[in-house]
Amino acid sequence: MPIRIVRLGSPRAADEGTRIGTVRRPPRGVPKAEFASRDFYDVWFPNLAPSLETMKLGQAAQHSAEPADWTAFTKKYRAEMAAPEAQHGLALLATLSAQTNFSVGCYCEDEARCHRSVLRALLKEKGAQLMP
Repeated sequence: MPIRIVRLGSPRAADEGTRIGTVRRPPRGVPKAEFASRDFYDVWFPNLAPSLETMKLGQAAQHSAEPADWTAFTKKYRAEMAAPEAQHGLALLATLSAQTNFSVGCYCEDEARCHRSVLRALLKEKGAQLMP
């Protein structure tokens, strides 16, 4: 029952299970009652989202041709995820990945330039089962 890493707002897989939004902000212009029905997320878990400052760094790095910008974002986000609260969240998701279907995600179009690519690596480091 591996974790799916998804783009929030994309169509759900048939056996995806609960969708967890690891984003700093809810989707704009979408009523809270429609988050799940519009394939954003069932549960909001901002504990694993980059801080506002780091999120802005990541957004700038997404549009930069400089690899160093993405490296700086990755380093800063990993440092945030080293905090005890984030470590507990990562450990919880890694443990649940052996028992139930669920997904985690963000809004970014390209996973390779999104914090969810780093989140994928962090979950793997915690022993999570992940979909390729």
